[in-house]
This record gives sequence, structure tokens and C-alpha cells, in this order.
Amino acid sequence: MYSEIGAMACKHMFLCILLSNVGFLTGLKVERYSLLMPNVVPNKPELYLCTPIKVNYTKNYYIVGFEPKASMDVAHHILLYGCTVPGSSDPVWDCGEMSNDNSDDNRVAASPCEQGSQVIYAWARDAPMLKLPEDVGFEVGGQSPIQYLVLQVHYAHIDSFKDGSTDDSGIFLHYTEEPMKRLAGVILLGTSGMIPPMSTEHMEAKCQIKENKTIHPFAFRTHTHSLGKVVSGYRVRSDENGDDEWTLLGKHDPLKPQMFYPVENDVMVKPNDILAARCTMESHRQRVTYIGGTNKDEMCNFYVMYWVEGTTPLDQKYCFSRGPPFYYWHRDASLNHIPHRRASSLI
Repeated sequence: MYSEIGAMACKHMFLCILLSNVGFLTGLKVERYSLLMPNVVPNKPELYLCTPIKVNYTKNYYIVGFEPKASMDVAHHILLYGCTVPGSSDPVWDCGEMSNDNSDDNRVAASPCEQGSQVIYAWARDAPMLKLPEDVGFEVGGQSPIQYLVLQVHYAHIDSFKDGSTDDSGIFLHYTEEPMKRLAGVILLGTSGMIPPMSTEHMEAKCQIKENKTIHPFAFRTHTHSLGKVVSGYRVRSDENGDDEWTLLGKHDPLKPQMFYPVENDVMVKPNDILAARCTMESHRQRVTYIGGTNKDEMCNFYVMYWVEGTTPLDQKYCFSRGPPFYYWHRDASLNHIPHRRASSLI
């Protein structure tokens, strides 16, 4: 039922058509694979749909670029998950965190991954193509934990489908079979929590690197819904006196194209260093806004894309805090010399 990347994929005739446009990137033979929604008809607002591909397990492949095929007029956002086991064996399933059984098309409701979940790419607001640095790639297939790739598309609105139109939003994956010197990974920082009415709120998270690995951040991405004003991320390192030094990794207006941007400072993140993220939210609503999956809710996410050399990416893929009013850096995170909240602007 699943398709496969690689030479074995041509046992499936339609995949031989999709594998095309062989190119070259820094001397590497790079191929292009279409991971798209199979002409689905979203039938309810705020629907999350997933579709999988099974990666050829007999060899390793390295994803070196992500080319979105999507429009913010149709898709609110897209996530690409790497899974050891997908959430369903169906060709398409309802994979929103708030999935329910009120769909009238009998789709299975399940998470994107049943085992080994990790986000390896995210898109929103008409972000352009992402090419990874030279000698850097996401390892999939073979002996890697990523045996399946699962495409998730969030359809916030369905007006464009009321006439029976179908959708094939997705991602063209640029990949090579040439081994990469440096393996890519993503760690996602985020929060739970709530935003009071008519207020400015700061949602904060931290993540200490406890594995014996050094990571090299090269790109960051921010994500909120409509209340986000600015999202920033830092590396925090303590000196011998216990004073924290904050180095900015990235700061961005989340209402602009939500692409992966180059980091502001080229730094290493070593064991015991901390990754920290803050979202500044501004609400003019008369109601409380909670973290959740719909446009009526909010999200506070900061993605760090990095590479490692001579080892595998971090086992830790996610790092979330309870968020406000239960968690703040200054009160609950044992951090000092915290950047002033007034610095949470783009000026």
C-alpha cells in the first residue's frame, strides 16, 4: 500500500513517473520525489490529513532539499514527519491532534506516527524552497529510524473545495544516495498554556542538551497563529560563575513567510548547553486563547535545524513547557541574565 523511495520504487509504475528531474548539487546526483496529497477533498474546516510513503529499507537516502507545492490560500501549514511506524496503514487519514469522529467520509483518525515521531520539515505562509548546506542531509531508510515519511496538511478553510475540487498540496523532496558527512536533525521547542484576553503574553520554553553530542544549528523557523508578534530562540551557556550567556539563534515575525531562515549566529551547542525560545503574543480578543490546533487557538513553536558530524542526530526531538501562567523563564527555569522582555521586538 505504501510507496517507496529508491530503485525498488519502480516496481510501482506511478512512482517511476514521479521520480524525475535528476539534477546535480555540489557534484552530487540529486533526484526529485513528489510527496503529495492524493487529490483529497477536505470536507470540514480545521482538518488535518496525513499520507505516507515507505522508504526503501535496503539502502540509505539523504534528503538535501525541500520544494513546497502549496499555497497559503489552500493549506494553513504543512509538516513532514519521519516515523519508524506510521500512525495508520491507510493511504490517507485524519491526523489532527484534535481529531474526532464527526467526519462523514469514514477516514481513520490517528496521529502522524505510531512510533519514532520527528518533524524534519515544516512550511507555512508561502515559504520558498529550502536547500540544506553542502554535505548535510537527513538520513532516511536503511538502518535509520526514519522508515516512513508522513506528509501532514492542515486545511483551515474548505471554501475552495465546495465545488468538488481536489487538492494535491505537498513537497518535492530532493534526495541523493551519496552518503553525507553531516547528518541533519530538527528539535522543536514549544509551549502549552493560555493567553488572557486583551493582553500581551510571553510564552517561554527551554531545553537542556543532555546527550553527549555537539550540534551545529544552521536554520530556524518560527510558528504561531494570528496573535504572534515575534518569536526568538537562543543558545544559553553558563560560565564558571554560573552566569548565563545568551546568544541569539534567530528572531522573526511569525506572520511573515514561515520558512527556515539562516541562524543569526554560527555557534555550537554542546552538552549541558540550553536551547531557549520565547513567543510574544498580543491579544485584542475578549476571550482567553488556548494553545491548540485550530485558527481559534494559538501555537508557540521554534524549530532548530542543525547538523552533527561523526554521530547521529539528537534522540530528543521535542521540548515543551507548560507555558503561561504555569511556566516562565524568570520564575521556573533557573535562568539568569535573561534578555529583557522589551527585547522581544523586531526593532
